[in-house]
Amino acid sequence: MTTITQVIEAHRPTLSLYEDLYRQFHAHPELSFQEKETAARIVTHLKSLKAYEVFPDIGGGVSAVLKNGSGKTILLRADIDGLPVEENSGLGYASKRRMKDLDGVEKPCMHACGHDIHITSLLAAAETLAKARDQWSGTLVLVFQPAEERAGGARAMVVDGLYEKVPEPDLCIGAHVMAYRAGVIGTRHGLVASSADSFLLTIHGRQAHASMPNRSIDPIVQASSTILRLQTIVSREVDPADFAVVTVSAIHAGDAENIIPDRVEAKINVRTARPEVREKVLSSIRRIIDAEAAASNAPPPEFKPTTQFPFLYNDPKVTSELEKSFSSHFPTSAEGYTADIPRLPGSEDFGILATSIGKPSCFFLYGGTDPEVYDKAEKEGKLLELPVNHSPFFVPVMQPTLMVGIDGYVAAALTFLRK
Repeated sequence: MTTITQVIEAHRPTLSLYEDLYRQFHAHPELSFQEKETAARIVTHLKSLKAYEVFPDIGGGVSAVLKNGSGKTILLRADIDGLPVEENSGLGYASKRRMKDLDGVEKPCMHACGHDIHITSLLAAAETLAKARDQWSGTLVLVFQPAEERAGGARAMVVDGLYEKVPEPDLCIGAHVMAYRAGVIGTRHGLVASSADSFLLTIHGRQAHASMPNRSIDPIVQASSTILRLQTIVSREVDPADFAVVTVSAIHAGDAENIIPDRVEAKINVRTARPEVREKVLSSIRRIIDAEAAASNAPPPEFKPTTQFPFLYNDPKVTSELEKSFSSHFPTSAEGYTADIPRLPGSEDFGILATSIGKPSCFFLYGGTDPEVYDKAEKEGKLLELPVNHSPFFVPVMQPTLMVGIDGYVAAALTFLRK
């Protein structure tokens, strides 16, 4: 029997062509739910392969299907949106793009989370699998998903009829590049990504002259007390053995030094790893916000949910099968494949593609930091200083990152489709 490695090495496309494509995606990012140029490039490339039926606009994303006889239906997913981050990498192909977000505010834009690597890897995997059709049987579904950063893209594609247009998969596979050493790839059982709940908090006060605080209800003082008190949830209400993070990531109030404003707007982000902890933390946040308003004799605050990422779990059976393929294809070492890669620090909406139809999924992770840079930082005890996802300096080294991403997708598909 031909091995997965033999199939990949015989059909993997010329990587220099995909390196050029990656540079194009990196230099031309687009913000969530506005990925029109990105989607158009994806559609053009998929059509050039002359093997896939392409569905160009499903909830703002792109899907493609290759039917190749009887067998399982496997979905491979890549996310495609950029972030409102101004790139400081200094690379020749660095993004200089600025665009208006969904609120009409102009912002810089960068692929600061590596989604450009995801897109390119999946396109190259699509070519590999198309060329290797005689080695596998079944149906391959590709999903290039928008708006992962706003936790809405997977849901948008499902709601827009993804599974009315393409076959329902038996299982879904996703992946993400991280600030690990390039060449590293790994899987893990159980929880892969925490939940994430974000909110816009509006604290109302009474505006007055700064010289007459007694005539005001000062929302800035109230906000200050609220923010400090919120930090006690994790330190004093959550079991130290559990994971939880409460972050106030933005606060806006006032315009002049001699005016006490009438409101404060704050953005809150919450991460948890267990449903019961999530429920407790969210309840405590609401309690503290209301209590601080009462203590300030202020009107009730507004507490509006903005984005919500679900928990992401790897299915044990699917993960076990991938472990076999990955450990066979990739070197099993600290610099290659690991079966217990660290949990994704952030959150993901990929799982919705599977849970919306009651199917299993697995999400693997791989590294993108230059091995020499990583090894030097590790030797000097400075790993925490390396750029990570969402940093203006985070740009995965081209190789071996791209090849590992390609091989990961192809190996995952062949695990379940190979003859």
